[in-house]
Amino acid sequence: MTMMTVLLLLAGVGLAGLAAGYFLRWIIALGSKGSMELKVKQMELDAKEKAQKIIEEAEKEAEKEAKERLAEIKREEEELHKEKQRLLQKEEKLDAKQAAIDNDVEALKQKVEEIKDIRMRAEELVKKREEELSKVSQMSVDEAKEELLAQVEKDYEESLMQRIQKLKVAGREVMERKAREILTSAIHRMGNAMPADVISTKLELPSDDVKGKIIGKEGRNIKAFEHASGVDIIIDDTPNTITISSFDPIRRQIAKTALETLIADGRIQPAKIEEALKKSAERISEIIKEAGEKAVFEANVNSLPPEIIHLLGKLHFRTSYGQNVLRHSVEMAHIAGIIAEEVGADPHIARAGALVHDIGKAVDHEVQGTHVEIGIRILRKFNVDERIIKAMQSHHEEYPYETPESYIVQVADAISGGRPGARKDTIEQYIQRLEDLEAIANRQSGVDKSYAISAGRELRVFVNPKEMSDIEAYKLAGKIAKEIEKEMSYPGEIKVNVIRETRSIEYAR
Repeated sequence: MTMMTVLLLLAGVGLAGLAAGYFLRWIIALGSKGSMELKVKQMELDAKEKAQKIIEEAEKEAEKEAKERLAEIKREEEELHKEKQRLLQKEEKLDAKQAAIDNDVEALKQKVEEIKDIRMRAEELVKKREEELSKVSQMSVDEAKEELLAQVEKDYEESLMQRIQKLKVAGREVMERKAREILTSAIHRMGNAMPADVISTKLELPSDDVKGKIIGKEGRNIKAFEHASGVDIIIDDTPNTITISSFDPIRRQIAKTALETLIADGRIQPAKIEEALKKSAERISEIIKEAGEKAVFEANVNSLPPEIIHLLGKLHFRTSYGQNVLRHSVEMAHIAGIIAEEVGADPHIARAGALVHDIGKAVDHEVQGTHVEIGIRILRKFNVDERIIKAMQSHHEEYPYETPESYIVQVADAISGGRPGARKDTIEQYIQRLEDLEAIANRQSGVDKSYAISAGRELRVFVNPKEMSDIEAYKLAGKIAKEIEKEMSYPGEIKVNVIRETRSIEYAR
């Protein structure tokens, strides 16, 4: 076999293999194509089934929604039908009412016409009667009317006067009975005991030996104390007791507190006395503040400025005819509030006016004028409500009554001060005489302070040594004595003691 033959055989084998491979590939391709077509057909079938299910579900949902919508439309149609029926019924009722109103209007028109006709006939009858009366009496209508009224007045004058008088008496009795009920109620509710202050204070001592310390060597301590405090120290045979006497309750209280401090300290000497009196005055100032705040709280008056409250506290140590002025004012405030509520006035204004009605007495020994005038000036200075001022200014009838509360404050003052046992005239007159004594001295130029002591038998006057010489002090004593003789009435005699004292103080450091 030649090479050519081999090559040809190999070429033939190769062509046969190539043909077989191509045929095999074609067979495989046909198999794959058939498989793909099957898959595509299966997918088409699956898609059709899903689409059919979706369509069926959509149809069911649409059918359900259509049913619900139809039911809703049916309900709305029923409601519209019902509303239409209601409107028809309303229209029928309105038509019926309108028909009734039309009938009433027609009836009223007929009545109006009838009334007009009756009025015209009545006027014609009255006119005819007046004409006939004028012909008979020869008088005009006005003259006849005046004659008739005059006759009626004459015939019934006595009866009318009796009736008017009876009504006046009955009205007065009713008002008086009501007033008595209101005042009796106020008095019963506030008729508490009112302790009266006196002009002296007892001080209990730890032992009778303390009296000697208070007196001091040759009376030096007691003289210095009386000199600085303006009170009388009465030391008698009563064991373990001394008496502090002064018409001024604040001065008396300061002296008492200072003496208690000195006794507790044990060192009683002129230098300590002045220091104790100074501290005591500061303590009394605190007591005054506390008393004012307590009074405002008790009276339920919360609109007053602090300055007014402080002045009210001073009234804690002031008496009027033996009656404590602050307690009297608080009692008045309660009474005024009760009456105001009963008669329909303003209870707050009535209580406030009653509480401050005597505020001027806190400084009337320092300022000229009646305590009412001083009180008005003080209240206006601190911008107190003008209604409160009007309520308090008339309690002594110095000013006209401008408001219902002013009457109430005056009545409350009379109730509180006029009830039995509330006041003592003799004490008030005695204190007023001592205040007048000090006032005469204090108005002199160059006078620092003055004290009426020894039950008003001595007036002790302290002058400024820089403004007054010894000769001028001597002349001042005579001048004051003459003015006392001229202006005051008093039994016995009054000693005028003018003191001019120079002090020189240095400190060793």
